[in-house]
Amino acid sequence: MAIDYGSKRIGIAVTDPNRIISTGLDTVHPKDIIAYLKKYLDTEKVDCIVVGEPKQMNGTDSEAAVHANQFVKLLGKNFPFIRVERYDERFTSKMAQHAILMSGAKKKDRQNKELVDMTSAVIILQSYMESINSRQ
Repeated sequence: MAIDYGSKRIGIAVTDPNRIISTGLDTVHPKDIIAYLKKYLDTEKVDCIVVGEPKQMNGTDSEAAVHANQFVKLLGKNFPFIRVERYDERFTSKMAQHAILMSGAKKKDRQNKELVDMTSAVIILQSYMESINSRQ
């Protein structure tokens, strides 16, 4: 599972059991995320949660990193049995917007920030899985 954490919306993506392709799952308000994950984890097996790591161009933490770091601590507290990994999320929003544009989506859909956040989570998860596979 991957999470694109934001203070207004959290994009969520999951992968198939064979870890081949990631797909968008949902977009959730930050205040609802722990309850959402608890409900999801009651029925689905998740080995690892990958959380996007907000970075600036020079590789240092961005302003959003403070909130993402607090969220990672919250995940650890609520789900100590699940490994949490961080993955650089630079450019994922731009890549998501481009992917939505290339899919032929209508202008209204391209402006849907929830779709962008969920697609960003898909990109984070797919990139993370590719990085794991390239190491093996």
